Amino acid sequence: MSNIIAIVGRPNVGKSTLFNRLTESRKAIVDDFSGVTRDRHYGSAEWTNRQFTVIDTGGYVANSEDVFEAAIREQVVIAIEEATVLLFMVDVVTGITDLDDEIAQLLRRSSKPVFIVVNKVDNTQLQNDASVFYGFGLGEIYPISSMTGSGTGDLLDDVIKHFEDVVEEENALPKITIVGRPNVGKSSLINALIGKERNIVTPIAGTTRDSIHIHYNQFGHEFMFIDTAGLRKKTKVKENIEFYSVMRTIKALEEADVVILMIDAMEGLESQDVNIFHLAEKNKKGIVILVNKWDLVEKDSKTVKIFEDQIRQKLQPFTDVPIVFTSVVNKQRIFQAIETALEVFKNRGKKVPTSKLNDVMLPIIENYPPPALKGKYIKIKYITQINGTSPMFAFFCNLPQYIKEPYKRFIENKLRENFNFSGVPIQIYFRQK
Repeated sequence: MSNIIAIVGRPNVGKSTLFNRLTESRKAIVDDFSGVTRDRHYGSAEWTNRQFTVIDTGGYVANSEDVFEAAIREQVVIAIEEATVLLFMVDVVTGITDLDDEIAQLLRRSSKPVFIVVNKVDNTQLQNDASVFYGFGLGEIYPISSMTGSGTGDLLDDVIKHFEDVVEEENALPKITIVGRPNVGKSSLINALIGKERNIVTPIAGTTRDSIHIHYNQFGHEFMFIDTAGLRKKTKVKENIEFYSVMRTIKALEEADVVILMIDAMEGLESQDVNIFHLAEKNKKGIVILVNKWDLVEKDSKTVKIFEDQIRQKLQPFTDVPIVFTSVVNKQRIFQAIETALEVFKNRGKKVPTSKLNDVMLPIIENYPPPALKGKYIKIKYITQINGTSPMFAFFCNLPQYIKEPYKRFIENKLRENFNFSGVPIQIYFRQK
């Protein structure tokens, strides 16, 4: 079960700035006119060792007058359904607007925890002005400045009290989920593998509410499928289909051990695919890339290589990921996709014996030691793998603070060359010995 914080509110109250602060990224475009958030709207964050996902809903509204407010309303409804905690963001300078009132009305009906976040509170006078928002009757207000970050710590301290505990199942079956943009062929793949029309793909409005767990036990393979393919076109406000699918994807991704990211061969790897990839990587999941509709691509002997190179180029720096080319319609290589995912699952749980690790890595390090810094030589003396759900390694040395990113990458590449960790993010720590 993943914890998702959704930031809701009308345009221009500072949702993206708060999102950037929480996810410590500068990737959302922040500008002072509405409808400008168009890029990355979800990311991983952490507060006092609790990990969660933050969604900035602002980026999912098409800015056309007639549908604009309807889209914001619809989005709040989806966020209420899907998120663990809702941050309702308002602007102290503008005060309460009609749209704020409408959003408040939707939130009042919800049983989810709602935090009123009053933005742009930069001085004592504005602190007093913020009290007008108690008028919503939604409980405590949290005056913050998302620009400077003041007030966000107190807010997060209270937010995480509402998180659900993430239960790790011990020794359970591998959990595999298939993610990707709408219409890429996720349902068809699951139907092809299971051999029956489990997900009836119809254009009827309405959606499957929760991810479905399917026990797969055929052809000598056994695992759990986490299926989010119950995505239907929402007839009323089409713009939010993307927002809805992102919410779904994040939930499924956080439950899984291995994520099969399905992309459309005709469209290639798009920015939303790259976002999902990095989210899976950040959550230390195993990853397989599945290129569907490969039958539609005109090919010669070099096509696969060129296509693979283009994908890896966009995924840097983590490029050690298997890529499988399929055609679900023709049932081409669909079982290879599953076999690859199960291999990645094995890699994710791999434990390398300490003696072997040192025998292989220490000579490599001796031949290519970390560059000396300020005349000081760095000596790595001993390596061990740390226990965890994904591969983590500790390198003990005299001056860990002097080891820079390029050397860390060199070490990671050598680990990958010598021990197969294909499809799995690796963490490397340098520690004082």
